[in-house]
Amino acid sequence: MAVDELQAIIQRCQILEEADFKGEDFSLFQVAGQKCLEDGYAAQLLEVIQNEKNKVIIKNMGWNLISPLVRCIFMYKQEDDKREHCLKILDQLAQLCNPKELFLGLLEQIEQASGEQACQTVMLLLQPLQTVLLKLQNKKAYSLGLSLAMIMNQLTPLPVPYTKQQIQEDKLGLCQCCNAVVDFTKPFVNEVIKNMEKSSEYNDMELKEELLKFCMKCLKYPLLTAQLEQLEGIEEHPFRHFATEIIDILWDIKELIPLVFLRHKSISPHWKNQEFADIERKNSADSLACLSYLMFVQHFGIDCFPMVFSPSYLLQCNMTHIEVLLKSCLLRMEDNSLLHQYLELRDFINVPQDLVKVMTLCPIEHLRKKSLHILQLFIDKFDTEGKYTLFRCLLKTSNHAGVEGYIIKNIKDQIHLSLTRACDNIWFTGHHLISLLDLVLLLPEGAETDLLQNSDRIMASLNLLRYLVIKDCESDNQTGVWTTLAKIEQNFLKPLHVGLNMSKAHYEAEIKNKKENRRGYSNTVCSVTVSGEKMPAMTTEMQLQVLHSALFTFDLIESVLARVEELIEVKIKAVMDENS
Repeated sequence: MAVDELQAIIQRCQILEEADFKGEDFSLFQVAGQKCLEDGYAAQLLEVIQNEKNKVIIKNMGWNLISPLVRCIFMYKQEDDKREHCLKILDQLAQLCNPKELFLGLLEQIEQASGEQACQTVMLLLQPLQTVLLKLQNKKAYSLGLSLAMIMNQLTPLPVPYTKQQIQEDKLGLCQCCNAVVDFTKPFVNEVIKNMEKSSEYNDMELKEELLKFCMKCLKYPLLTAQLEQLEGIEEHPFRHFATEIIDILWDIKELIPLVFLRHKSISPHWKNQEFADIERKNSADSLACLSYLMFVQHFGIDCFPMVFSPSYLLQCNMTHIEVLLKSCLLRMEDNSLLHQYLELRDFINVPQDLVKVMTLCPIEHLRKKSLHILQLFIDKFDTEGKYTLFRCLLKTSNHAGVEGYIIKNIKDQIHLSLTRACDNIWFTGHHLISLLDLVLLLPEGAETDLLQNSDRIMASLNLLRYLVIKDCESDNQTGVWTTLAKIEQNFLKPLHVGLNMSKAHYEAEIKNKKENRRGYSNTVCSVTVSGEKMPAMTTEMQLQVLHSALFTFDLIESVLARVEELIEVKIKAVMDENS
């Protein structure tokens, strides 16, 4: 009988000194104890463990029972007395065993758990793991960090519940487990708080740093992708509660405000491997972006936030985080996968329009470049009809020649895909394209349009028209450009000719005037404008340089215009010769 075998081993070991225990004794104890558990004698095994005479034996050998014990706990039903006995055994082992050996045994069980049992195993072992860690005197911070890292590694592969039903069901136990892990850290948080209260120059940063690493991981997973809006019918939203707890920990260890304002916080040691360093930097960026969202959008911890910063400064601090959140969401999606119907939602139109405002109005160069990059990502994710709708919207609302030129280049790329792919794309060919070209191939104010201010748009339009004339034969007329050529000449090419002649004459006269009045012109205010704004005070030589640059731009436009008209003439002549 299993119990008799165990008693025989216990009796033999009771007469031995602790130093005399052999490897064979450990193996026999483990086998006999495992057999007791598997044969249903958990109550008898509990009596053996609770017997004061066996204290030394359990201290040295008890940790070997963790693996079979965890298996049996999950094997028995919730209401089974045997399961209750197993839980008591686990509690006793946490109290009696060598902390170092038991710590390794518990971590091994967490590491081996996966899939549906990951959360259940973690929640089962959190209390004994906490008991053991509190007993460790040396390397407590290191052991806590190892435990939290192992736990988060097991949870991270699990899908985060998002809908109200998923959160309420919590099939894998993730919602419950996350909050249990936060409770697990509280004694260690309190220890850091007490140490900081004892001395303002608290130097033992290891425990604090491990808690900070844990909070940063939690911000990336699960909080970065979690549904945090208050849901009707859920009294205490588990992820909102979890977010509150994480913010509270950061506040308690005095890291909340520094993290909000420190854009590139280094949480881990410097990696020698550049790939690891890049991954760490990306993870930190995601975590800090999530923290910014929690505070400034969901208002977690906002009561702790000092109200002394200007809105413009807060916007500047958060621009990087906004970029990270947007980019993170977009990169998860496949190109062309976002349905055009989403553009019926106001937010989906507001986002590109706001990006355009950053691109054109923000004084910080790297943020303007990032906004452009995100706008392109945003465009790429929509299906062809979505891209078509987005292009029309931005052409009408951007009011910026550079942005319009960029959109026209995107239109050209989509037309190219339509003409070179076998699939039929109705949105960038035929009558839909003609409707779009009506917005592109025209001068906003006819011949009186400021050609210098609109040069980016005009050059992009001419390049698009040149591409259409070269790529689309009049006999095929897939794009419809040959059908609408007369309208293009009337609304775009002819006014452009007139505008170029007027602009060149004006600037040549301005140059001549400045040269003639060079001596007394230095104190005169210059009336030349660039991009709609008056130029700052400049010397006459500098003004002349700008005027010559404008003439060069007009010459460039005129050169491309002449090439387009030449191509049109050649194509029309070729068709006429073929028909004659």
